[in-house]
Amino acid sequence: MISPEQQYKQKITLGSPGNALMILIAICLIVFVGLAFMKAIWYFKYPKEVALGFYYKNVLSWFVMPAEFDKMMSQPWSIITHMFVHDNFWKIFANMLWLWCFGYIMQDMTGNKKIIPVFVYGALGGAFAFMLAYNVLPSLQVQLPVANAMGASAGVMAVAIVTTMVSPGYRIFPMIKGGIPLWVLTILYVVSDLATISFSDTGYLIAHIAGAITGFLFIFFLRLGYDWSGWMNNFFDWVNNLFNPDKPGKGKNRKEELFYRSSKPPYKKTMNISQDRIDAILDKINQQGYSFLTDEEKELLKRASKEDME
Repeated sequence: MISPEQQYKQKITLGSPGNALMILIAICLIVFVGLAFMKAIWYFKYPKEVALGFYYKNVLSWFVMPAEFDKMMSQPWSIITHMFVHDNFWKIFANMLWLWCFGYIMQDMTGNKKIIPVFVYGALGGAFAFMLAYNVLPSLQVQLPVANAMGASAGVMAVAIVTTMVSPGYRIFPMIKGGIPLWVLTILYVVSDLATISFSDTGYLIAHIAGAITGFLFIFFLRLGYDWSGWMNNFFDWVNNLFNPDKPGKGKNRKEELFYRSSKPPYKKTMNISQDRIDAILDKINQQGYSFLTDEEKELLKRASKEDME
């Protein structure tokens, strides 16, 4: 029996158009470079002692997600933007490296339609847990006014868990005694990721764990027949088709749109007028009466009379 995720399997190469993995990495890198450029401008614009504070307040704060609910509602776009924002080179380097490792394997096994939804769901699950932790746990409520979530770690964690659940026996580096099982790499990643979070960043620890749980739930429900990525991929296709006039909309029948909904028939059948045909119609009138003629015969007789008058 073929599992649901195997239905989407297709080979994706690094340079393939629409490569979802490379799109994710490119977005994160572009955002990082853009924010780094803005930070440099602030250092040129203000004294060194205050430049960083102004940058955080006037630029970075617009892209990170506040843990305080009222602040988050005042900038709802941060629910999406925060997952692509990094303010530390080594953090984005580690996240993109692990995203590439697990994302490449995931696309190789499941195709190009799952990685972005899994990443987004994992990041959203981590963001929800982050906000909940700071609003519920007494030890974190003190930091609530200044707590902000950013980074792709929760999304990467979800990708790692989904990839491992799809094929835990997948082997990397086959030249080393037959290869290393994927689950070993996953354990290494989880341990190294959680180890880099300080005890004072309990909210981030909870967010990363929530990302892993979200990835587990994604593949669990997928195997039950519930594909959480369906609506998201349909939305991406719809947006893409808005800029592609040559591609018909999904689910639309061109024949039905152009012909079967028209009030007029696409063509009109015209019978050839011959003397034998006219004589047969006249004989029918003499024997049965005009009322027994068909619509086609009446039309033919009418046309014959017009031609005689002309």
